[in-house]
Amino acid sequence: MVPAMTAPPTVRSLDSDLVRESLTRPEAFSALFDRYAAMLYRYVSRRLGPEIAEDLVGETFLVAFARRKSYDLACEDARPWLFGIVTRLVSRHRRTEAARYRSLLRTAPEDVVESPADRVAAGVTAQASRPALARALAGIAARDRDVLLLVAWSDLSYEEVARALDIPVGTVRSRLNRARRKLRAALGDTNPLREEA
Repeated sequence: MVPAMTAPPTVRSLDSDLVRESLTRPEAFSALFDRYAAMLYRYVSRRLGPEIAEDLVGETFLVAFARRKSYDLACEDARPWLFGIVTRLVSRHRRTEAARYRSLLRTAPEDVVESPADRVAAGVTAQASRPALARALAGIAARDRDVLLLVAWSDLSYEEVARALDIPVGTVRSRLNRARRKLRAALGDTNPLREEA
């Protein structure tokens, strides 16, 4: 009997290594696209809708590729860098984002959860809170909303959000606190977004 041949486990390259490699071998940058395009698409789609998301994700990677020489190679994880770029691109579409929140007041929720049980539970919760949440998000200052949504929808840490937006961690905390207070007040002292300490 011949023993089964298994490939040795592959070690995932650090994002910083991929950026470094792309300086001499540009095609290496495509691995970052493969890793993060779907994550960025979900984030932009939630903020601006799927119609714009694909274009902004593509533009994000074009900007990142053009600026890769200035990437801080000490940062092993490129997510904050990429989310910073896409958040700045989203800021060009503030009117679209506000219109999206207004349309969410009038439409059924999108399914962005995985399992059927989660979909049912999320659908019931989202239908009940969607108009108030959309109204509350629209009423938050753009810079506070950026911080809130990067934490809630992108699962970035405070430090990663600070790096993404090029602001101090203390500013992230104060903007997030202010945004959460406004959300709670608008939603009757409930918070549908996950909180982290």
